[in-house]
Amino acid sequence: MAHTEIELDPVTHITTDAIGKPGQRVFYIQARQGEEVVTLLVEKVQIQTLAIGVEQFFKEIASRYPQLPPASGEYDENQMHIQPPVDPLFRVGELGLAFDPERDMACLIAHEVLSDQISEEDAGVARFWCTRSQLLALSLWGIEVANRGRPICPQCGEPMDPEGHFCPKKNGHKH
Repeated sequence: MAHTEIELDPVTHITTDAIGKPGQRVFYIQARQGEEVVTLLVEKVQIQTLAIGVEQFFKEIASRYPQLPPASGEYDENQMHIQPPVDPLFRVGELGLAFDPERDMACLIAHEVLSDQISEEDAGVARFWCTRSQLLALSLWGIEVANRGRPICPQCGEPMDPEGHFCPKKNGHKH
């Protein structure tokens, strides 16, 4: 497999979204630069972890560069849904963040998941340069998307399937 390296600098749009019914959703990150579209396959937990990482990342940026204005996390939900083509370039194994203070640009770095078929030398990498506001909007929208999944059982804290839920805390024994 050939090494894939993509760099969109800067993106015109970046988002995350999920397609499918709760419990069966597939999560994506998608970035655009003009007509070029790059879609990557991610896990829900990666989107949630990214949101936490972005919050910590912004705190660090604010402490190192206090002269920078705060980022705006405002977004239009209609603009945040992924658009065709939804043909993922690769499955993401690791996400990272970088910052260029001279340009006041953030970079979301996605590394392809490693497997028996994909070695570190052959793994793909995508770098999406965006404004801090674009990254914050991606993060906030990602949390919104992740929270739209299956409802959480108040007893055991696990997601409940629409077809029914076997709760380990309520194993059928009456007390």
